[in-house]
Amino acid sequence: FYETPMTQEAKRCALALELARAGKTAAMVCSGDSGIYGMAALVYELRGESREPEIEVIPGLTAACSAAALLGAPLTHDFAVISLSDRLTPWETIEKRLAHAAQADLAIALYNPASRSRPEHLKRACDILLRFLPENRLCGIARNIGRAGENCRMLTLGELREAEVDMFCTVLIGNAMTKTIGRRLITPRGYKNV
Repeated sequence: FYETPMTQEAKRCALALELARAGKTAAMVCSGDSGIYGMAALVYELRGESREPEIEVIPGLTAACSAAALLGAPLTHDFAVISLSDRLTPWETIEKRLAHAAQADLAIALYNPASRSRPEHLKRACDILLRFLPENRLCGIARNIGRAGENCRMLTLGELREAEVDMFCTVLIGNAMTKTIGRRLITPRGYKNV
């Protein structure tokens, strides 16, 4: 069993590949889905064009899907998943993605909404979204998904701008059709006569 802190992911992936090349069975375990903001791509990149060792990616349940289930069914139609972490993606790129997702009226799942080193990122993201979306756009926050203290709440985009969030939160922003039914956030799929 070997674990690394944030920013040491490449070291951990390289060790797994080294162990596998030495004939051992190695497994990389990530939270969520290793192919969505996880380490699956990094393992492939480090292995390069070689076919050895064999890599098998097993899908997991990503935070966007888990948060959606807690809140109701807000991702039932087209949606975008955007990380607000600018560790690996320039903030200018994140801004552009937020603006395009809002203009396309996609429901949006936001990962990494804030941390100690980036406490204002969610507020900045909301400012971008509010250029295109109304303040009363329905949103939700899920925290500690699958852990002790799991909770979720619904709020508006205007309220989201001032919400307290951390790295244990996943934020969902509905599209123009998103509504509440029985204290749940629902984005209709578009079935007729419902």
